[in-house]
Amino acid sequence: MSAGGGALLVVGDVVTDVVARHRTPLAPATDTAAEIRTLPGGAGANAACWAARSGDTEVRLLGRVGTDAADWHERALRRAGVRPVLVHDPEAATATVIALVDASAERTFLTDSGAALRLSPGDWSAELLEGVARLHLSGYLFFAAPSREVARRALRDARSAGVPVSVDPASAGFLAGLGPDRFLARAAGAETLLPNAGEARLLAGRSSPDTAAATLSRRYPLVVVTLGAGGALIAEDGAVTARVPAPPVPPDRLVDSTGAGDAFTGAFLAARLAGATPAEAAEAGCRAGAEAVTRVGGRPEDGTGGEGRTGGTASHGTA
Repeated sequence: MSAGGGALLVVGDVVTDVVARHRTPLAPATDTAAEIRTLPGGAGANAACWAARSGDTEVRLLGRVGTDAADWHERALRRAGVRPVLVHDPEAATATVIALVDASAERTFLTDSGAALRLSPGDWSAELLEGVARLHLSGYLFFAAPSREVARRALRDARSAGVPVSVDPASAGFLAGLGPDRFLARAAGAETLLPNAGEARLLAGRSSPDTAAATLSRRYPLVVVTLGAGGALIAEDGAVTARVPAPPVPPDRLVDSTGAGDAFTGAFLAARLAGATPAEAAEAGCRAGAEAVTRVGGRPEDGTGGEGRTGGTASHGTA
């Protein structure tokens, strides 16, 4: 339990990640050697796991999964210290993301949202806020009508209960498709916005993260923009109020940037629940992000070595 006496509730996506690390450029129309692992992921689920790992915070996660992988995901979440509240979808499969990770640890996603964005208003109840001190919404919820309505109701009920809400915009690509103004209007009322630099620039229509953060902080009380290896910056009341450096990570330890932003979010929220200032929480987030890029997948180490659905690492290569 957090120092503030309340839990963190995350509403978001639970995803099966297929992470393919290739050391050479992709070769069109033929084979490219890669190391491939199937791991539990999802922006919302990842953030919940890092929050549980980063503090004494009780963490709950509401999400929707297919029956194909429900038990596997529930076990992984419980091992990570998260209390799962997973709705089993009888029709759609669990969301799947193929993450192509190159030699520099940069990743490109191919996304099948599956059951994740089928989270529906009937899956939400204001009773889920009982004992909750902070609500976090994954931005992916805003990109489909059913889950968007869940986000709207959750945000409304949290505000009525005096529970602060944070939102992670989640995807610059999906934001561009939805439209920045529509996203900002639908996330209105959130206390904290947690975009990365690209998302912040897109949402604010500004060319630099600093001016974007300052602009967005006129809409939201607290804006925290992650800058990857550049750390993070904090904006309040229309001005940047703090800059937080990221711990350096030696190039030979860079493995996979998948989930680094989720790690930041989870650690940041856990620290805030424990009473940290925004700058102190951002420092915790940067430490978690720096750790995340040194391991495969978007979750923290859970002491089991990670449970891939195939039982470990599958290496596929060609001569």
